[in-house]
Amino acid sequence: MTQPTNQPEIASAYDEWAETYDTDLNRTRDLAGKILKQSDLNLAGRKVIEVGCGTGCNTEWLARSEAGSSNIVALDFSAAMLARARARVADPRVQFLQHDVRASWPLADASADLVIAMLILEHVEHLEPVFAEAARTLKINGELFICELHPERQLLGKQARFTSAKTGAHTLVAAFLHKTEDYLNAASSCGFEVIEKNDWRDEDAPADNPPRLLSLHFRLT
Repeated sequence: MTQPTNQPEIASAYDEWAETYDTDLNRTRDLAGKILKQSDLNLAGRKVIEVGCGTGCNTEWLARSEAGSSNIVALDFSAAMLARARARVADPRVQFLQHDVRASWPLADASADLVIAMLILEHVEHLEPVFAEAARTLKINGELFICELHPERQLLGKQARFTSAKTGAHTLVAAFLHKTEDYLNAASSCGFEVIEKNDWRDEDAPADNPPRLLSLHFRLT
């Protein structure tokens, strides 16, 4: 198990949030889940690495969907989030590991077909090491799918936040602004090509509202 190398307050915040994460009103979390379910990802029989798995909501779908993957390794550095994920997903094909994804992943080279990262990279200051680890652990022609808070919303001051169930305090989770080109440049530098890019709004949002989420689908060349 790799301990976070810095910014342990992010893991601590998610440890505190874990108790209510699944039940809090959270349109960003809910929209991200919908985006993953309707994404054009071939899961059948594939080995998947999920970074930032949280409470395992998406992990559960990846394992139980009709075309579920054959093996999932799910990483997160919040012990409390992982405890809930393990309780949610009791499947021998799923392995949960406590790990800081900014450090080298405890996985072999070219061992996976697909890497999925949902709502995690806003908490990562330097993107290139994460994209490099995705490239290292993926087979050639493997795919990377990311979904993040849209840069336009970040520019408006939006970021992950919650109200503590214990103290009632409102907590902002440390975040870093990444423009769309930052993701694209980091991916390109590590050998990825873009398959698809999409901006996502809430279904009831006016057309002139900034998108809530950005999704990017890459292939390793």
